[in-house]
Amino acid sequence: MKKPHKLLAEKLLHISAIKLQPESPFVWASGWNSPIYTDNRVVLSYPDVRNFIKVELARQILENFPEANAIAGVATGAIAIGAIVADVLGLPYVYVRSTPKDHGLENMIEGNLKPGSKVVVIEDLVSTATSSLKAVEAIEMAGCDPVGMACIFNFEFPEAVKRISDSNLSLVSLLTYNEMLDVASEIDYITPTELETLQQWREDPSAWTPENY
Repeated sequence: MKKPHKLLAEKLLHISAIKLQPESPFVWASGWNSPIYTDNRVVLSYPDVRNFIKVELARQILENFPEANAIAGVATGAIAIGAIVADVLGLPYVYVRSTPKDHGLENMIEGNLKPGSKVVVIEDLVSTATSSLKAVEAIEMAGCDPVGMACIFNFEFPEAVKRISDSNLSLVSLLTYNEMLDVASEIDYITPTELETLQQWREDPSAWTPENY
């Protein structure tokens, strides 16, 4: 039987939630040139993939953070996924905005999060970890205890790994960048040359340019 991360990699590549285009790179919002683009919102349109992710995230939370009694999704990509995971676990759910709402109650956290709650933060993907750790800070300011983080896909950039380590929080990932590349290579989704390019990009993504290819 295939391991869960291999099954997930195949599913995400099949539905184009992960797109690999070394020969025609994307430009991220950060300005980085990238041979990969991920959009995990796509999984919401595929019940089998959506349910697979829901069950696997719930399992990881039960195994790694059994003390959790609330779930928080990070806006906007993890709002829906976080909600269905909380439903599986039968736990209260909130989501955390990137910035406070600019009217009304000016909430940063949407929902009712009781002070003292032990919260797992859910992300759809982790790149620099900025949004994840900002959500953690908001949860702490609300008088709660963030006990860990979980995500669908993790680039494992060195900067993010260090920031998460410095936060003293554990992050569990259903799929990492290197695991995804291994699967993409195994199923001939990419050529050996494209694999090498994708590996090189991850070493220094901010400096990588299409001319390097």
